[in-house]
Amino acid sequence: MTPSNRTLRRVAVAMLLCGATTVVGCLDKPTIEERWTRVDIASSNPFAHQLVTGGSALPVTMHATVTYRSVLTGFAVAELRVADSLGAAAMGMSPDVPRTEMARNIDQILAHSRSLGRSARAVTGWDHLIQPLDFAFSATAPMDSAAASRLFLLCYLGSGERIELDSGADSILITPFISDEQQVLPAGLEVYVEGTPAP
Repeated sequence: MTPSNRTLRRVAVAMLLCGATTVVGCLDKPTIEERWTRVDIASSNPFAHQLVTGGSALPVTMHATVTYRSVLTGFAVAELRVADSLGAAAMGMSPDVPRTEMARNIDQILAHSRSLGRSARAVTGWDHLIQPLDFAFSATAPMDSAAASRLFLLCYLGSGERIELDSGADSILITPFISDEQQVLPAGLEVYVEGTPAP
């Protein structure tokens, strides 16, 4: 028995609706990692979880990339920091930490730590641009203490103002971008002072 034209039309409409549902299901909203400007550390010295000797000189190098998701102008900074509170020292920088959590941890570390050395570069980017960045600077590892047992090597973005120091030398005052406000994902890793058990 041959199906009627009406039956055939119903089957065709049902198949179209099914296909449309499948397509809509595939068009999920991009994740924050895909929508926010993102910093990634490709390589560094010191590397993640490296033990360093307290009081030793540290030549720091870093190769990083910034993947822009919007027009952004400011400064990219690579910086070695030491926590000035146990709360900041407890922040985790494990590679398996979700990037949004890492970004908020870095916001807290930047607010409750001090710099041991840094390198900054002016940057300008636009959506889909991937910009490679190389940094190099010198730092000195602090002597071991409860808060200084863990160092943080960070790469983040911020706004900057060029200033003249009392010595007459030029410097840049950097104000880090707040991750949620500027929709940026900074990156970081931990370095341990030798003689202190790593958590």
